[in-house]
Amino acid sequence: MNFFQKILFPSLKKSGRTTIWLLKIILPISLLVRFLDYFGALTFIAQFLDPVFVHLGLPGSTAIIFITSIFLPLYAPLAIIMSMTVTLRELTILALMCQIAHNLPVESAIQSKTGTSFGMMFLLRVVLSIAVGILLNLILPKEMGMPFFEVTATETGTSVVDVLWLWLKSSAQMALLIFTIITALNVIYKLLEHYNLITKLSRAIEPILRFFGLPASTGFLWLIGYIVGLAYGGAMMIDQMNEGKVTKSDAELLNYHLAVSHSVIEDNLLFVALGVSVWWILGVRLAVAWIVVWVRKWWMKIACKHKKNCVSQ
Repeated sequence: MNFFQKILFPSLKKSGRTTIWLLKIILPISLLVRFLDYFGALTFIAQFLDPVFVHLGLPGSTAIIFITSIFLPLYAPLAIIMSMTVTLRELTILALMCQIAHNLPVESAIQSKTGTSFGMMFLLRVVLSIAVGILLNLILPKEMGMPFFEVTATETGTSVVDVLWLWLKSSAQMALLIFTIITALNVIYKLLEHYNLITKLSRAIEPILRFFGLPASTGFLWLIGYIVGLAYGGAMMIDQMNEGKVTKSDAELLNYHLAVSHSVIEDNLLFVALGVSVWWILGVRLAVAWIVVWVRKWWMKIACKHKKNCVSQ
């Protein structure tokens, strides 16, 4: 096998197209959110969530963390968390809420490209994150101590020029990261395909997929989504749908699952490093993802009874 001609060069070419496609979605949204933050719009919106957060067992001031999480990747709310004084109990609740509802404009837009409603994914994740916060406030021990980190300052822009400069720096880093990850994924996928390992790998995790109510055809995409997240997984899903390897209905079920539980390695390590128990954040996300898919399948089955030529999942 000629690795460079058959694997690497085609992967690089494909990764370039995919990276450009992702950046067209990500960059305008990230710039908009930076200006919303600069002009105080995020803080203004967060004021309306203060009463809700009191009932979640959180200080009203932490509403800005949740608002930021909705619009940006997890690193942004994490930076704010580390600039505030919170207890380990509060951090655990915030960790789950932010993990379920983060970077929604970008991730929901990417999922919409695979045929799942943007509005549904956005609303589902916001509602579930609040519901999980309420549940955790009821069941978590009242005294859990303090997290490991110390309060630090965060980098912010003091002028429009600063905002644009910070956006350009983060965008360049993001573009390089996306291209690197997408290339690695494409190389891995082509190697697995060349050695006929995709079918074997999918069969190996079929019991896990059945437990979560997911079709066997989504096995490889499920692994990708769990390892690197929705943005990169969504790009791979579009390729597989275009190639006829995954149907629209199968992709939709996977989208419902991944909307709640994805990128479990990176997401969890970010908060585990601060002292949050991995069992709380991983266990809750998996449980909620299981419920969401099976409820969705039940709903689809009910809907099929009222339609002709309909095959339920």
